[in-house]
Amino acid sequence: MQKRVIIATLLAFVFFIGYDHFYLSKLRPQIDTNQTATVEQNQAPSTTSTSKDVTNVAPTVNTQKDILTIKGDTFHATIDDLGRINSFKLDEAIYKNEKGDAINLVDPTFSPMPLEMRFSDASLNQKAFSTPYKASVSSIDLTTGEKSVVLTQDLGDLVVTKTIKFYPKGNYELDIKLSKEAKYFITPGMRPNIAVDGYTVHGALIRQSDESLDIIKDGGVEKGGQSFSNANIAAVFDRYYSTLFYSFDNSLNVVLSEDKNEINQLFVSSNGDFKTNGFIGPKNQKLLASINPQLTDIIEYGWFTFIAKPMFSFLSWLHGFTGNWGWAIVLLTIVIRVVLFPLTYKGMVSMNKMKDLAPKIKELQAKYKGEPQKMQAQMMDLYRKHGANPMGGCLPILLQIPVFFAIYRVLLNAIELQGAPWILWIHDLAIKDPYFILPIIMGASMFLQQRLTPTTFTDPMQEKIMKFLPLIFTFFFITFPAGLTLYWCVNNILSVIQQVIVNKIFKKQKEAVILEKKSS
Repeated sequence: MQKRVIIATLLAFVFFIGYDHFYLSKLRPQIDTNQTATVEQNQAPSTTSTSKDVTNVAPTVNTQKDILTIKGDTFHATIDDLGRINSFKLDEAIYKNEKGDAINLVDPTFSPMPLEMRFSDASLNQKAFSTPYKASVSSIDLTTGEKSVVLTQDLGDLVVTKTIKFYPKGNYELDIKLSKEAKYFITPGMRPNIAVDGYTVHGALIRQSDESLDIIKDGGVEKGGQSFSNANIAAVFDRYYSTLFYSFDNSLNVVLSEDKNEINQLFVSSNGDFKTNGFIGPKNQKLLASINPQLTDIIEYGWFTFIAKPMFSFLSWLHGFTGNWGWAIVLLTIVIRVVLFPLTYKGMVSMNKMKDLAPKIKELQAKYKGEPQKMQAQMMDLYRKHGANPMGGCLPILLQIPVFFAIYRVLLNAIELQGAPWILWIHDLAIKDPYFILPIIMGASMFLQQRLTPTTFTDPMQEKIMKFLPLIFTFFFITFPAGLTLYWCVNNILSVIQQVIVNKIFKKQKEAVILEKKSS
Protein backbone atom coordinates (compact mmCIF):
# COMPACT_ATOMS: atom_id res chain seq x y z
CA MET A 1 0.00 0.00 0.00
CA GLN A 2 2.79 2.41 0.95
CA LYS A 3 4.75 2.08 -2.28
CA ARG A 4 1.59 2.27 -4.40
CA VAL A 5 0.51 5.51 -2.76
CA ILE A 6 4.00 6.99 -3.19
CA ILE A 7 4.06 6.01 -6.88
CA ALA A 8 0.54 7.37 -7.36
CA THR A 9 1.56 10.64 -5.71
CA LEU A 10 4.63 11.04 -7.90
CA LEU A 11 2.63 10.21 -11.01
CA ALA A 12 0.05 12.78 -9.91
CA PHE A 13 2.85 15.37 -9.88
CA VAL A 14 3.82 14.32 -13.40
CA PHE A 15 0.20 14.46 -14.56
CA PHE A 16 -0.42 17.87 -12.98
CA ILE A 17 2.66 19.42 -14.51
CA GLY A 18 2.13 17.72 -17.85
CA TYR A 19 -1.51 18.81 -17.92
CA ASP A 20 -0.55 22.43 -17.33
CA HIS A 21 2.31 22.33 -19.80
CA PHE A 22 0.80 20.48 -22.74
CA TYR A 23 -2.98 20.40 -22.45
CA LEU A 24 -3.68 23.96 -21.31
CA SER A 25 -1.61 25.29 -24.19
CA LYS A 26 -4.13 23.74 -26.59
CA LEU A 27 -6.98 25.65 -24.95
CA ARG A 28 -5.75 28.87 -26.51
CA PRO A 29 -7.15 29.09 -30.05
CA GLN A 30 -4.68 30.04 -32.75
CA ILE A 31 -5.18 33.63 -33.82
CA ASP A 32 -5.53 34.50 -37.46
CA THR A 33 -2.80 37.09 -37.93
CA ASN A 34 -4.60 38.42 -40.99
CA GLN A 35 -7.54 39.62 -38.92
CA THR A 36 -8.33 43.31 -39.03
CA ALA A 37 -10.30 45.36 -36.59
CA THR A 38 -13.14 45.75 -39.09
CA VAL A 39 -16.42 44.32 -40.28
CA GLU A 40 -17.69 41.28 -38.34
CA GLN A 41 -15.39 41.85 -35.36
CA ASN A 42 -17.39 44.95 -34.47
CA GLN A 43 -20.60 43.04 -33.87
CA ALA A 44 -22.41 43.76 -30.65
CA PRO A 45 -22.24 40.90 -28.13
CA SER A 46 -25.15 38.49 -28.03
CA THR A 47 -26.05 36.26 -25.11
CA THR A 48 -29.12 34.33 -24.12
CA SER A 49 -29.93 36.68 -21.25
CA THR A 50 -29.64 39.85 -23.33
CA SER A 51 -30.46 38.70 -26.86
CA LYS A 52 -33.69 40.68 -26.98
CA ASP A 53 -31.74 43.89 -26.26
CA VAL A 54 -28.84 43.25 -28.60
CA THR A 55 -28.80 43.29 -32.37
CA ASN A 56 -25.92 41.67 -34.21
CA VAL A 57 -24.57 44.30 -36.56
CA ALA A 58 -21.39 44.47 -38.60
CA PRO A 59 -20.57 48.10 -39.27
CA THR A 60 -17.75 48.91 -41.60
CA VAL A 61 -15.00 50.70 -39.73
CA ASN A 62 -12.88 53.14 -41.65
CA THR A 63 -9.20 53.67 -40.87
CA GLN A 64 -8.98 55.50 -37.56
CA LYS A 65 -6.64 58.27 -36.56
CA ASP A 66 -5.34 59.10 -33.10
CA ILE A 67 -6.97 62.05 -31.36
CA LEU A 68 -5.21 61.80 -27.98
CA THR A 69 -1.77 60.76 -26.75
CA ILE A 70 -1.17 59.84 -23.11
CA LYS A 71 2.19 59.78 -21.33
CA GLY A 72 2.36 58.02 -17.96
CA ASP A 73 5.17 57.17 -15.57
CA THR A 74 5.66 53.71 -17.05
CA PHE A 75 3.52 53.66 -20.20
CA HIS A 76 2.34 55.63 -23.17
CA ALA A 77 -1.02 55.21 -24.90
CA THR A 78 -3.26 56.61 -27.59
CA ILE A 79 -7.01 56.97 -28.17
CA ASP A 80 -8.50 56.89 -31.65
CA ASP A 81 -11.40 58.85 -33.08
CA LEU A 82 -13.87 56.11 -32.12
CA GLY A 83 -13.10 56.85 -28.47
CA ARG A 84 -11.12 53.64 -27.97
CA ILE A 85 -7.74 53.03 -26.41
CA ASN A 86 -6.02 51.66 -29.49
CA SER A 87 -2.51 51.45 -28.06
CA PHE A 88 -1.10 50.93 -24.57
CA LYS A 89 2.64 50.33 -24.43
CA LEU A 90 4.71 49.58 -21.33
CA ASP A 91 7.98 51.52 -21.20
CA GLU A 92 9.84 49.73 -18.41
CA ALA A 93 12.80 47.64 -19.57
CA ILE A 94 11.56 44.42 -17.96
CA TYR A 95 8.45 44.49 -20.16
CA LYS A 96 10.23 44.93 -23.48
CA ASN A 97 10.17 42.06 -25.96
CA GLU A 98 13.16 40.10 -27.25
CA LYS A 99 13.84 42.85 -29.83
CA GLY A 100 13.94 45.50 -27.13
CA ASP A 101 10.64 47.08 -28.22
CA ALA A 102 7.93 48.19 -25.81
CA ILE A 103 5.10 45.64 -25.75
CA ASN A 104 1.60 46.78 -26.67
CA LEU A 105 -1.16 45.48 -24.39
CA VAL A 106 -3.79 46.45 -26.95
CA ASP A 107 -3.43 44.15 -29.94
CA PRO A 108 -4.74 45.87 -33.10
CA THR A 109 -5.80 42.45 -34.47
CA PHE A 110 -8.07 41.98 -31.45
CA SER A 111 -11.45 43.64 -31.33
CA PRO A 112 -13.11 45.12 -29.35
CA MET A 113 -10.61 47.64 -28.02
CA PRO A 114 -10.78 49.18 -24.52
CA LEU A 115 -13.62 51.73 -24.06
CA GLU A 116 -15.33 50.66 -27.28
CA MET A 117 -19.12 51.17 -27.17
CA ARG A 118 -21.66 49.12 -29.09
CA PHE A 119 -25.35 50.02 -29.24
CA SER A 120 -28.17 47.50 -29.37
CA ASP A 121 -29.94 49.56 -32.01
CA ALA A 122 -28.37 48.52 -35.32
CA SER A 123 -28.72 51.84 -37.13
CA LEU A 124 -27.41 53.77 -34.13
CA ASN A 125 -24.50 51.36 -33.83
CA GLN A 126 -23.68 51.80 -37.52
CA LYS A 127 -23.65 55.55 -37.08
CA ALA A 128 -21.51 55.32 -33.94
CA PHE A 129 -18.82 53.44 -35.88
CA SER A 130 -18.72 56.04 -38.63
CA THR A 131 -18.88 59.22 -36.54
CA PRO A 132 -15.61 60.43 -34.99
CA TYR A 133 -15.20 61.60 -31.44
CA LYS A 134 -13.68 64.97 -30.58
CA ALA A 135 -11.21 65.31 -27.68
CA SER A 136 -10.97 68.31 -25.37
CA VAL A 137 -7.16 68.10 -25.56
CA SER A 138 -4.75 66.40 -27.94
CA SER A 139 -2.28 65.14 -25.33
CA ILE A 140 -1.96 64.66 -21.60
CA ASP A 141 1.13 64.16 -19.44
CA LEU A 142 0.57 62.06 -16.31
CA THR A 143 4.13 62.30 -15.01
CA THR A 144 3.04 65.30 -12.93
CA GLY A 145 -0.21 63.69 -11.75
CA GLU A 146 -3.65 62.56 -12.96
CA LYS A 147 -5.29 64.35 -15.88
CA SER A 148 -8.77 64.33 -17.41
CA VAL A 149 -9.99 64.38 -20.97
CA VAL A 150 -13.49 64.76 -22.41
CA LEU A 151 -14.42 62.80 -25.55
CA THR A 152 -17.60 63.83 -27.35
CA GLN A 153 -19.50 62.04 -30.14
CA ASP A 154 -22.50 63.75 -31.78
CA LEU A 155 -24.86 61.14 -33.27
CA GLY A 156 -27.59 63.64 -34.11
CA ASP A 157 -30.40 62.96 -31.66
CA LEU A 158 -27.92 61.37 -29.24
CA VAL A 159 -24.72 62.86 -27.84
CA VAL A 160 -22.20 60.61 -26.09
CA THR A 161 -19.78 62.18 -23.62
CA LYS A 162 -16.92 60.18 -22.13
CA THR A 163 -15.01 61.88 -19.34
CA ILE A 164 -11.88 59.91 -18.47
CA LYS A 165 -9.47 60.69 -15.65
CA PHE A 166 -6.17 58.87 -16.21
CA TYR A 167 -3.71 58.10 -13.42
CA PRO A 168 0.05 57.56 -13.75
CA LYS A 169 -0.17 53.86 -12.75
CA GLY A 170 -2.39 52.78 -15.66
CA ASN A 171 -5.76 53.01 -13.91
CA TYR A 172 -8.52 55.41 -14.87
CA GLU A 173 -12.00 56.64 -13.95
CA LEU A 174 -14.65 56.53 -16.66
CA ASP A 175 -17.83 58.63 -16.61
CA ILE A 176 -20.23 58.20 -19.57
CA LYS A 177 -23.20 60.48 -20.08
CA LEU A 178 -25.84 60.18 -22.82
CA SER A 179 -28.17 62.99 -23.86
CA LYS A 180 -30.97 60.41 -23.77
CA GLU A 181 -31.29 56.76 -22.75
CA ALA A 182 -30.09 54.08 -25.16
CA LYS A 183 -29.09 50.46 -24.59
CA TYR A 184 -25.35 49.97 -25.09
CA PHE A 185 -22.39 47.85 -24.12
CA ILE A 186 -18.89 49.03 -23.24
CA THR A 187 -15.79 46.90 -22.84
CA PRO A 188 -12.44 47.01 -21.04
CA GLY A 189 -11.10 45.45 -24.25
CA MET A 190 -9.87 42.05 -25.33
CA ARG A 191 -7.34 40.32 -23.14
CA PRO A 192 -3.70 41.25 -23.81
CA ASN A 193 -2.10 38.95 -26.37
CA ILE A 194 1.46 39.06 -25.03
CA ALA A 195 2.30 36.15 -22.75
CA VAL A 196 0.78 33.34 -24.80
CA ASP A 197 1.99 30.02 -23.42
CA GLY A 198 0.95 26.63 -22.13
CA TYR A 199 1.48 27.39 -18.47
CA THR A 200 -1.70 29.23 -17.56
CA VAL A 201 -5.30 29.65 -18.62
CA HIS A 202 -6.21 32.74 -20.64
CA GLY A 203 -9.71 34.13 -20.34
CA ALA A 204 -12.02 36.19 -18.16
CA LEU A 205 -12.34 36.65 -14.41
CA ILE A 206 -15.51 37.91 -12.77
CA ARG A 207 -15.41 38.87 -9.10
CA GLN A 208 -18.83 39.00 -7.47
CA SER A 209 -19.81 41.33 -4.64
CA ASP A 210 -19.53 38.39 -2.22
CA GLU A 211 -15.84 38.11 -3.28
CA SER A 212 -16.38 34.81 -5.10
CA LEU A 213 -14.54 34.39 -8.39
CA ASP A 214 -15.72 32.99 -11.71
CA ILE A 215 -12.94 32.15 -14.15
CA ILE A 216 -13.95 31.36 -17.70
CA LYS A 217 -11.13 30.27 -19.96
CA ASP A 218 -11.05 31.09 -23.66
CA GLY A 219 -13.28 28.57 -25.37
CA GLY A 220 -15.17 27.90 -22.13
CA VAL A 221 -18.11 30.32 -22.46
CA GLU A 222 -21.48 28.60 -22.33
CA LYS A 223 -23.36 28.33 -25.61
CA GLY A 224 -25.34 31.51 -26.08
CA GLY A 225 -23.12 33.46 -23.70
CA GLN A 226 -23.14 34.19 -19.98
CA SER A 227 -24.17 37.14 -17.86
CA PHE A 228 -23.27 38.30 -14.34
CA SER A 229 -25.44 40.93 -12.68
CA ASN A 230 -23.60 41.51 -9.43
CA ALA A 231 -19.93 41.88 -10.36
CA ASN A 232 -17.42 44.36 -8.97
CA ILE A 233 -14.44 43.29 -11.10
CA ALA A 234 -14.70 42.24 -14.74
CA ALA A 235 -11.31 41.33 -16.18
CA VAL A 236 -9.83 39.60 -19.18
CA PHE A 237 -6.27 38.36 -18.82
CA ASP A 238 -3.34 36.35 -20.05
CA ARG A 239 -0.52 34.96 -17.92
CA TYR A 240 0.99 38.29 -16.87
CA TYR A 241 -1.31 41.12 -18.01
CA SER A 242 -4.92 42.20 -17.71
CA THR A 243 -7.40 44.84 -18.77
CA LEU A 244 -10.44 45.32 -16.59
CA PHE A 245 -13.30 47.35 -15.17
CA TYR A 246 -13.90 47.55 -11.44
CA SER A 247 -16.55 49.24 -9.31
CA PHE A 248 -16.88 48.57 -5.59
CA ASP A 249 -19.74 51.05 -5.09
CA ASN A 250 -22.13 49.96 -7.86
CA SER A 251 -22.44 46.50 -9.39
CA LEU A 252 -21.46 45.85 -12.98
CA ASN A 253 -23.82 44.01 -15.34
CA VAL A 254 -21.37 41.84 -17.26
CA VAL A 255 -22.08 40.10 -20.56
CA LEU A 256 -19.60 37.47 -21.68
CA SER A 257 -19.48 35.98 -25.15
CA GLU A 258 -16.73 34.81 -27.51
CA ASP A 259 -15.56 35.67 -30.98
CA LYS A 260 -15.16 33.27 -33.92
CA ASN A 261 -11.78 32.18 -32.52
CA GLU A 262 -13.38 31.30 -29.15
CA ILE A 263 -11.62 34.17 -27.39
CA ASN A 264 -13.63 35.79 -24.63
CA GLN A 265 -15.35 39.11 -25.27
CA LEU A 266 -16.39 40.94 -22.14
CA PHE A 267 -18.82 43.85 -22.03
CA VAL A 268 -20.69 45.78 -19.36
CA SER A 269 -24.23 46.86 -20.24
CA SER A 270 -26.02 50.10 -19.45
CA ASN A 271 -29.05 52.14 -20.57
CA GLY A 272 -27.72 55.61 -19.87
CA ASP A 273 -25.20 57.31 -17.64
CA PHE A 274 -22.49 54.97 -16.43
CA LYS A 275 -19.49 55.18 -14.11
CA THR A 276 -16.72 52.72 -13.48
CA ASN A 277 -12.99 52.42 -12.90
CA GLY A 278 -10.57 50.67 -15.20
CA PHE A 279 -7.03 49.39 -15.41
CA ILE A 280 -4.65 48.16 -18.09
CA GLY A 281 -1.27 46.74 -17.19
CA PRO A 282 0.76 43.97 -15.59
CA LYS A 283 -0.68 41.74 -12.85
CA ASN A 284 1.91 43.06 -10.43
CA GLN A 285 0.89 42.48 -6.82
CA LYS A 286 2.41 45.67 -5.43
CA LEU A 287 1.07 47.84 -8.27
CA LEU A 288 -2.49 46.48 -8.00
CA ALA A 289 -2.51 46.77 -4.21
CA SER A 290 -1.42 50.42 -4.45
CA ILE A 291 -4.46 51.16 -6.65
CA ASN A 292 -6.91 49.07 -4.60
CA PRO A 293 -6.03 46.00 -2.51
CA GLN A 294 -9.11 44.16 -3.83
CA LEU A 295 -7.64 44.21 -7.34
CA THR A 296 -5.04 41.64 -6.29
CA ASP A 297 -7.80 39.04 -6.65
CA ILE A 298 -7.19 39.05 -10.41
CA ILE A 299 -3.94 37.22 -9.65
CA GLU A 300 -5.49 33.79 -9.27
CA TYR A 301 -3.46 30.72 -8.31
CA GLY A 302 -5.92 27.89 -8.85
CA TRP A 303 -6.98 25.27 -6.34
CA PHE A 304 -4.60 26.34 -3.58
CA THR A 305 -4.98 30.11 -3.78
CA PHE A 306 -5.53 30.31 -0.01
CA ILE A 307 -1.98 28.99 0.49
CA ALA A 308 -0.40 30.68 -2.53
CA LYS A 309 -1.38 34.26 -1.64
CA PRO A 310 0.36 34.38 1.76
CA MET A 311 3.24 32.44 0.24
CA PHE A 312 3.75 35.12 -2.40
CA SER A 313 3.57 37.81 0.29
CA PHE A 314 6.34 36.03 2.16
CA LEU A 315 8.36 35.63 -1.05
CA SER A 316 7.96 39.34 -1.72
CA TRP A 317 9.16 40.12 1.81
CA LEU A 318 12.21 37.92 1.26
CA HIS A 319 12.89 39.80 -1.97
CA GLY A 320 12.84 43.05 -0.02
CA PHE A 321 15.38 41.49 2.33
CA THR A 322 17.70 40.02 -0.34
CA GLY A 323 17.12 42.41 -3.24
CA ASN A 324 17.15 39.42 -5.62
CA TRP A 325 14.17 37.24 -6.59
CA GLY A 326 16.41 34.21 -7.19
CA TRP A 327 17.85 34.28 -3.68
CA ALA A 328 14.37 34.98 -2.34
CA ILE A 329 13.21 31.71 -3.96
CA VAL A 330 16.18 29.86 -2.44
CA LEU A 331 15.36 31.20 1.04
CA LEU A 332 11.67 30.43 0.60
CA THR A 333 12.51 26.85 -0.32
CA ILE A 334 14.73 26.49 2.75
CA VAL A 335 12.02 27.90 5.03
CA ILE A 336 9.41 25.53 3.57
CA ARG A 337 11.72 22.55 4.08
CA VAL A 338 12.39 23.60 7.69
CA VAL A 339 8.68 24.04 8.45
CA LEU A 340 7.82 20.69 6.88
CA PHE A 341 10.83 18.89 8.34
CA PRO A 342 8.91 17.17 11.18
CA LEU A 343 6.57 15.61 8.61
CA THR A 344 9.42 14.78 6.26
CA TYR A 345 11.49 13.26 9.07
CA LYS A 346 8.64 11.00 10.19
CA GLY A 347 8.13 9.86 6.61
CA MET A 348 11.82 9.10 6.11
CA VAL A 349 12.09 7.18 9.39
CA SER A 350 8.96 5.21 8.54
CA MET A 351 10.38 4.25 5.15
CA ASN A 352 13.62 3.07 6.78
CA LYS A 353 11.66 0.90 9.21
CA MET A 354 9.56 -0.52 6.39
CA LYS A 355 12.71 -1.40 4.49
CA ASP A 356 14.04 -3.35 7.47
CA LEU A 357 10.76 -5.20 7.80
CA ALA A 358 10.53 -6.02 4.10
CA PRO A 359 12.09 -9.53 4.41
CA LYS A 360 9.76 -10.46 7.28
CA ILE A 361 6.75 -9.12 5.39
CA LYS A 362 7.75 -11.20 2.41
CA GLU A 363 7.90 -14.29 4.63
CA LEU A 364 4.42 -13.60 5.96
CA GLN A 365 3.08 -13.11 2.44
CA ALA A 366 4.49 -16.50 1.44
CA LYS A 367 3.32 -18.23 4.60
CA TYR A 368 -0.27 -16.93 4.45
CA LYS A 369 -0.61 -16.73 0.68
CA GLY A 370 -4.11 -18.18 0.61
CA GLU A 371 -5.26 -16.56 3.85
CA PRO A 372 -5.37 -12.80 3.34
CA GLN A 373 -7.10 -12.04 6.65
CA LYS A 374 -4.52 -13.94 8.71
CA MET A 375 -1.71 -12.39 6.68
CA GLN A 376 -3.08 -8.89 7.32
CA ALA A 377 -3.42 -9.57 11.05
CA GLN A 378 0.15 -10.90 11.30
CA MET A 379 1.49 -7.91 9.37
CA MET A 380 -0.30 -5.46 11.65
CA ASP A 381 1.18 -7.23 14.70
CA LEU A 382 4.62 -6.93 13.09
CA TYR A 383 4.12 -3.20 12.49
CA ARG A 384 3.00 -2.61 16.09
CA LYS A 385 5.89 -4.58 17.51
CA HIS A 386 8.48 -2.54 15.61
CA GLY A 387 6.68 0.82 15.78
CA ALA A 388 6.29 0.98 11.99
CA ASN A 389 3.43 2.60 10.07
CA PRO A 390 2.79 1.38 6.49
CA MET A 391 1.24 4.76 5.64
CA GLY A 392 3.88 6.76 7.50
CA GLY A 393 6.00 7.32 4.40
CA CYS A 394 3.25 8.53 2.12
CA LEU A 395 1.03 10.60 4.43
CA PRO A 396 3.70 13.32 4.80
CA ILE A 397 3.97 13.43 1.01
CA LEU A 398 0.21 13.79 0.62
CA LEU A 399 0.07 16.57 3.22
CA GLN A 400 2.80 18.50 1.39
CA ILE A 401 1.09 18.39 -2.02
CA PRO A 402 -0.98 21.59 -1.46
CA VAL A 403 2.21 23.47 -0.54
CA PHE A 404 4.09 22.20 -3.59
CA PHE A 405 1.24 23.03 -5.99
CA ALA A 406 0.77 26.47 -4.39
CA ILE A 407 4.43 27.42 -4.87
CA TYR A 408 4.24 25.97 -8.37
CA ARG A 409 1.43 28.42 -9.20
CA VAL A 410 3.09 31.34 -7.44
CA LEU A 411 6.31 31.01 -9.43
CA LEU A 412 4.44 30.52 -12.70
CA ASN A 413 2.16 33.54 -12.31
CA ALA A 414 4.50 36.07 -10.68
CA ILE A 415 5.21 38.76 -13.27
CA GLU A 416 7.68 40.16 -10.74
CA LEU A 417 10.09 37.45 -11.95
CA GLN A 418 10.00 38.78 -15.50
CA GLY A 419 13.40 40.18 -16.40
CA ALA A 420 14.66 39.39 -12.88
CA PRO A 421 18.20 37.90 -12.85
CA TRP A 422 19.62 35.44 -10.33
CA ILE A 423 23.31 34.61 -10.84
CA LEU A 424 25.72 34.05 -13.71
CA TRP A 425 23.80 32.59 -16.65
CA ILE A 426 20.27 33.17 -15.27
CA HIS A 427 19.27 36.62 -16.52
CA ASP A 428 15.48 36.16 -16.47
CA LEU A 429 13.71 33.93 -13.94
CA ALA A 430 10.47 34.06 -15.96
CA ILE A 431 11.89 32.16 -18.94
CA LYS A 432 13.63 28.81 -19.28
CA ASP A 433 17.24 28.23 -18.29
CA PRO A 434 19.07 28.99 -21.57
CA TYR A 435 21.66 26.26 -20.98
CA PHE A 436 19.37 23.76 -19.18
CA ILE A 437 21.77 23.62 -16.23
CA LEU A 438 19.09 23.84 -13.53
CA PRO A 439 16.86 21.10 -15.05
CA ILE A 440 19.86 18.78 -15.33
CA ILE A 441 20.92 19.45 -11.73
CA MET A 442 17.32 18.91 -10.64
CA GLY A 443 17.11 15.58 -12.47
CA ALA A 444 20.47 14.44 -11.10
CA SER A 445 19.52 15.39 -7.54
CA MET A 446 16.23 13.53 -7.92
CA PHE A 447 18.09 10.44 -9.11
CA LEU A 448 20.50 10.70 -6.17
CA GLN A 449 17.60 11.08 -3.77
CA GLN A 450 16.09 7.88 -5.17
CA ARG A 451 19.34 6.05 -4.56
CA LEU A 452 19.41 7.23 -0.95
CA THR A 453 15.73 6.63 -0.18
CA PRO A 454 14.87 3.19 1.24
CA THR A 455 12.46 1.24 -0.99
CA THR A 456 10.72 -2.11 -0.75
CA PHE A 457 9.83 -2.77 -4.38
CA THR A 458 8.92 -6.30 -5.35
CA ASP A 459 7.27 -5.42 -8.65
CA PRO A 460 9.87 -4.80 -11.43
CA MET A 461 7.43 -2.54 -13.31
CA GLN A 462 6.98 -0.25 -10.31
CA GLU A 463 10.74 -0.07 -9.89
CA LYS A 464 11.21 0.87 -13.55
CA ILE A 465 8.61 3.63 -13.26
CA MET A 466 10.45 5.10 -10.28
CA LYS A 467 13.80 4.96 -12.09
CA PHE A 468 12.41 6.88 -15.07
CA LEU A 469 10.80 9.64 -13.01
CA PRO A 470 13.98 11.81 -12.78
CA LEU A 471 14.25 11.67 -16.57
CA ILE A 472 10.57 12.52 -17.01
CA PHE A 473 10.78 15.47 -14.59
CA THR A 474 13.93 16.73 -16.30
CA PHE A 475 12.11 16.61 -19.64
CA PHE A 476 9.16 18.61 -18.25
CA PHE A 477 11.33 21.23 -16.59
CA ILE A 478 13.57 21.92 -19.61
CA THR A 479 11.13 24.56 -20.88
CA PHE A 480 9.77 25.69 -17.51
CA PRO A 481 10.60 29.16 -16.13
CA ALA A 482 13.98 29.23 -14.41
CA GLY A 483 12.41 30.51 -11.18
CA LEU A 484 10.21 27.43 -10.88
CA THR A 485 13.06 25.09 -11.82
CA LEU A 486 15.27 26.80 -9.24
CA TYR A 487 12.71 26.03 -6.53
CA TRP A 488 12.50 22.34 -7.46
CA CYS A 489 16.26 22.09 -7.82
CA VAL A 490 16.96 23.57 -4.37
CA ASN A 491 14.13 21.52 -2.89
CA ASN A 492 15.65 18.29 -4.25
CA ILE A 493 19.13 19.16 -3.00
CA LEU A 494 17.73 19.84 0.47
CA SER A 495 15.84 16.54 0.29
CA VAL A 496 19.10 14.72 -0.48
CA ILE A 497 20.81 16.39 2.50
CA GLN A 498 17.89 15.52 4.77
CA GLN A 499 17.86 11.92 3.55
CA VAL A 500 21.60 11.52 4.20
CA ILE A 501 21.16 12.90 7.74
CA VAL A 502 18.15 10.68 8.49
CA ASN A 503 19.90 7.59 7.11
CA LYS A 504 22.89 8.25 9.38
CA ILE A 505 20.62 8.79 12.41
CA PHE A 506 18.71 5.60 11.66
CA LYS A 507 21.92 3.67 11.17
CA LYS A 508 23.25 4.84 14.55
CA GLN A 509 19.97 3.91 16.21
CA LYS A 510 20.13 0.43 14.74
CA GLU A 511 23.74 0.00 15.86
CA ALA A 512 22.78 1.10 19.37
CA VAL A 513 19.95 -1.43 19.48
CA ILE A 514 22.29 -4.21 18.29
CA LEU A 515 24.88 -3.29 20.94
CA GLU A 516 22.19 -3.19 23.61
CA LYS A 517 21.01 -6.68 22.64
CA LYS A 518 24.56 -8.04 22.67
CA SER A 519 25.28 -6.54 26.08
CA SER A 520 22.09 -8.01 27.52
